[in-house]
Amino acid sequence: MKAIGIIRHSPNKRVNREEFEELLRSAGYEILAIVEQVREEHPKYNIGPGKLQEVKELIKELNPDRVIFANPLTPSQSFNITKELRIDVIDKWQLVLEIFEKRAHSKEAKLQVEFANLQYELPLVKEAIRRIKLGDRAGFKGMGEYQTQQYLKHIRYRMGRIKKELEKVKADREVKRKRREEVGFILIALAGYTNAGKSTLLNTLANEEIETKMQMFTTLDTTTRRFMMNGKKTLITDTVGFIDDLPPFIVEAFHSTLEEIIKADIILLILDISEPWREIKRKFLASIEVLKELKTLDKPLIIVLNKKDLTSKADVEDKKKALEELITRKGIIAHSIIPISAKENDLGELKNSLEEVMFTLPKYRLFEVLVRDKEKVPKVMAMINSIGEILDIKYGDTTKIFAYIQIGMIKSLTKMGVELKHPS
Repeated sequence: MKAIGIIRHSPNKRVNREEFEELLRSAGYEILAIVEQVREEHPKYNIGPGKLQEVKELIKELNPDRVIFANPLTPSQSFNITKELRIDVIDKWQLVLEIFEKRAHSKEAKLQVEFANLQYELPLVKEAIRRIKLGDRAGFKGMGEYQTQQYLKHIRYRMGRIKKELEKVKADREVKRKRREEVGFILIALAGYTNAGKSTLLNTLANEEIETKMQMFTTLDTTTRRFMMNGKKTLITDTVGFIDDLPPFIVEAFHSTLEEIIKADIILLILDISEPWREIKRKFLASIEVLKELKTLDKPLIIVLNKKDLTSKADVEDKKKALEELITRKGIIAHSIIPISAKENDLGELKNSLEEVMFTLPKYRLFEVLVRDKEKVPKVMAMINSIGEILDIKYGDTTKIFAYIQIGMIKSLTKMGVELKHPS
């Protein structure tokens, strides 16, 4: 499909043209032209009437299939522009949903995309009904008044059904999550802007081969994999990528997926350190906004600067310092900022930082383990090493092991005939 893109920059905030063009390409569009304007939002057309006429002439010349706005359009603006241009018009969020539709593979992801699409269409259909009553136009997508009213009922009915299905998925995931905690897994969530390298990091940590591409929103389906980190059982989950000003209806639709971040013990926020600083800053702040909306900024946060192999050591250090200053100004608490190359498996510093954070988690507590049977000492030590960390051992008739142990794993130890108490 061929498209003309339209970008309206506000006088105090510019839209990222490169990202918009990447969105268009990711959705499979051939870009015929990009029209840009700097002005405040026009209430009727978003862009100015003069610029709209310019677009109309461009349509006659280039014959595109669609006109796509980089700015969100109100239902009224969408109808007004379509009426003037006599061509299919969509905005940035409908474009994102088109990409989501192409990338969704699991039943859950498909339901989430359908729910988001219906939420997007709902105000458009209501606007169509309002205009029909005013005698302004025939209906929604060429439908008459009765058809449009029936479609509105269908949207509401379908949204109700999808919500129930997603609730079932959520309940199943909660059961699995509790089981994982019971058997002693640490839950780590990968979060960050789309195309930052989250899937590549998961592949490297868990020795997997999940699809990775240099395009936006490759990952829509939640992927959880197991890996052992210094003998500790760990689960890492890849989540859908963020984007600037993520609208509430998309956050709501993908809430069950984003819940993996909410329920995680540790969050790894991935940034592409090879990008220019202005882009790193923009994407970092956009990601923080989503984490804030999910109420997860109180969780242990490690900021991971990925793709350091694509730039110089000095550049990495400069950007890391700038990020540290930004975090301080914004009052954001991060455990550490770690440069890595997921592609080259340069993850030593990250693994050390993860292990440091693990023993600060509420699920770990300091215990004194009393082993009265000397023959059991090696087995008890092996068990503790798999679920915690031994700090000190005092041998005697009763061996005393001081260690950090996951609370959920205490039963496994007591079954071995040992006694646990909090050290005085």
